[in-house]
Amino acid sequence: MLGLSGLTVTADEAAFFAAAQPLGFILFARNVDTPAQVSALVRDLRNCVGRDDAPVLIDQEGGRVARLRPPHWHALPAAAEISNLPDDQAVEAAWLTGRLIAHDCEGLGINVACAPTLDVLAPGVKTEVIGDRSYGSDPNRVALLGRAMADGLLAGGVLPVAKHIPGHGRAQVDSHFALPTVEAASEVLAAIDFAPFHALRDIPLGMTAHIDYSEIDPGVPATWSFKIVEDVIRKQIGFDGFLFSDDLSMAALGGPLGERATRSLAAGCDAVLHCNGQMDEMSAVVAATPPLGDSAFARWQRIPHPKAEPFDAVAGAAALGRLMAIA
Repeated sequence: MLGLSGLTVTADEAAFFAAAQPLGFILFARNVDTPAQVSALVRDLRNCVGRDDAPVLIDQEGGRVARLRPPHWHALPAAAEISNLPDDQAVEAAWLTGRLIAHDCEGLGINVACAPTLDVLAPGVKTEVIGDRSYGSDPNRVALLGRAMADGLLAGGVLPVAKHIPGHGRAQVDSHFALPTVEAASEVLAAIDFAPFHALRDIPLGMTAHIDYSEIDPGVPATWSFKIVEDVIRKQIGFDGFLFSDDLSMAALGGPLGERATRSLAAGCDAVLHCNGQMDEMSAVVAATPPLGDSAFARWQRIPHPKAEPFDAVAGAAALGRLMAIA
């Protein structure tokens, strides 16, 4: 899964994507301007690989993690704001947030939103890398609201991604810049951090956490750990969906880009995600990445293709606004 440099596909990128045949693409703020521009970009990316159903992903959670922003798209609340509501209103707000994200994405041809964030926020965490992106410190509430958001996305014809599996909420440093180490005991992780992912293990797509869980596989980021992917994510959590690595270009993973891809796939990730659009890095990743393996292909074939149900976005946004006014 690859990113690109700007608002349009350059000639070099088009030739590269056509030869590399990535599974799909991911968009960031640098790729977004107007609805017409994004729609054309999505169409051109799919034309590069010759597949009308190639997945196009975007990080669109609400709050500060939103690549699609006003004036063209909805401003939506962060997870923590939703979690401040009473239970019934919080569930409705989470569903409406997912449904409005899907409305914005589906109209552009984007078919995967990298949400919900199912990380349980641990007390005393200093970094804001998760922060208000989490539904809070209660794993049951995180699961409840994460499910509602995922259902809203699916109702809008957009696939959700459970992230960051098996849990990023205890990280004391930002994995964009360094490898976090989590020292919590395995039984604590199982009861708290892993619990929302277990509850939502039927979500079709997941994204790993670049975290060193020292009580499980010391010194090895989860993305590179066969023990964590196989024993924790696949068996203990029970997630049998399609598993992406988090972004290979993040500094939590060291070494050459090709080695980062190889180690992620060897650990059991089904596909690797490279986001920054830098051609030299993409070339290294592609050179080290074989076609989908048999198990990965089988998982990919099982992914549903939801269709958008009828929805009045104006009324939905107004209903969400009324709910958030009481938070």
